[in-house]
Amino acid sequence: MSFWWYIIVAFFFFLSMFIVKNTRAKRKNLPPGPPRLPIIGNLHQLGSKPHRSMFKLSKKYGPLMSLKFGSVSTVVASTPETVKEVLKTFDLECCSRPYMTYPARITHDYKDLAFSFYNNYWREVRKMTVVELYTAKRVKSFQYIREEEVSSFVQFLKESASLEKPVDFNQKLVKLSGNVICKVAFGITLTGSKLENTFEEVVQRTMEVVGSFAAADYFPVVGKIIDRITGLHSKCEKVFKALDSFFDQSIKHHQEDESIDDDIIALLLKMERGETVLGEFQLTRNHVKGIILNLLLAGTDTAANIVTWAMTHLITNPRVLKKVQAEMREVIKNKDDITEDAIERLEYLKMVIKETFRINPVVPLLIPREASKDLKIGGYDIPKKTWIHVNVWAVHRNPDVWKDPEAFIPERFMDSEIDYKGLNFELLAFGSGRRVCPGIGMGMTLVHLALINLLYRFDWKLPEGMKIEDVDLEESYGLVSPKKIPLELVPILTQWT
Repeated sequence: MSFWWYIIVAFFFFLSMFIVKNTRAKRKNLPPGPPRLPIIGNLHQLGSKPHRSMFKLSKKYGPLMSLKFGSVSTVVASTPETVKEVLKTFDLECCSRPYMTYPARITHDYKDLAFSFYNNYWREVRKMTVVELYTAKRVKSFQYIREEEVSSFVQFLKESASLEKPVDFNQKLVKLSGNVICKVAFGITLTGSKLENTFEEVVQRTMEVVGSFAAADYFPVVGKIIDRITGLHSKCEKVFKALDSFFDQSIKHHQEDESIDDDIIALLLKMERGETVLGEFQLTRNHVKGIILNLLLAGTDTAANIVTWAMTHLITNPRVLKKVQAEMREVIKNKDDITEDAIERLEYLKMVIKETFRINPVVPLLIPREASKDLKIGGYDIPKKTWIHVNVWAVHRNPDVWKDPEAFIPERFMDSEIDYKGLNFELLAFGSGRRVCPGIGMGMTLVHLALINLLYRFDWKLPEGMKIEDVDLEESYGLVSPKKIPLELVPILTQWT
């Protein structure tokens, strides 16, 4: 046979395989979805806020919807029932991650916890971080750090109040939560660090990078070129270098001061040196950086954003603001020294926080999952390797679940057992199942403590000339969704300040 004969045979062989594959795919009972354009599929329908676009599409195509992003087949779960199937019924089959180019870069090739594939390494890292940081006992042991940092923040607010100067909540709360997590996990503060002046920007840009719908993930041949043109590749490299430099500084600080031996970096460095073990794994410096990356970002953004959104909704709903402050001032009763012990007695504050999570979920689209085998969910076929998006935004805005979903009404949680800790699929602030955020207790303790001090010690007003209707409620998009236009409020000294 001639060379060209082999080429012809090979061509028809692969053509037949392609036809068979597509014929089989057509026979599958896939979830419904919108029509697709050649090559790009449904990418043109995502817009600047994919969680909103997917919610709008799901109203037409159903609670479990098929989309195609370039070469990637995707399904989107948008109701408590379909989300429960993904996160509980088929949790084991859906709890791994697909490969994503820029999260892989930021996390030193998946050496972290949030983006890591579901495997033995992930299980060991999760177990270690829970024991070292997130047990109730460990969270309690860090109480003095949280109270010190909140006290420092209160002092700043007093100075701003005396000058009648507006406070940028987006910026100040990111630094507050960043200082807490840096002291707890890294043994240093942001003040004097390489991220002191750029921390808020680096955190936000990192979340934009890891939450992006990157061309490199959907177009294997030309995707990286497209990302260089759009600037995504450059943005990723900038935040990677900024974070890496900060981690190097933190690690060097530990190496130079051997008395620091009770935080997570100290433990990880011992594992790197072989003095202690992480199951079967020998950690490298990249493992250390990947693990502490999650601690820094998750520990910072959740608390900062939920407090900012809570204050946004309170200032635009004077009735709710007055009610939550009245509860605090009745329960705490003129105590200058506010501690975390007050949290359990503030029932209306808990409702305010739940409603804030509902109307502004910190992570509107959970990090994508990947089906590890062929599944059947809701009567539909979900082929192996399908990416699965859980649209928390859609669940929280579903009018069949929530009456007046666009309105901020904390009382909807009165006499309700619905909580945000991952067991109720109507409210998923931190995910659920194996991938539920392990730091709920740590983050929420700071959220409560910060809000108690903000609302008990101060009254609040908008900057001069600004009205309630001028407060913008739009979110930015990334893995998390901070307030797009920073919230600025003027603190007013009270008799308890």
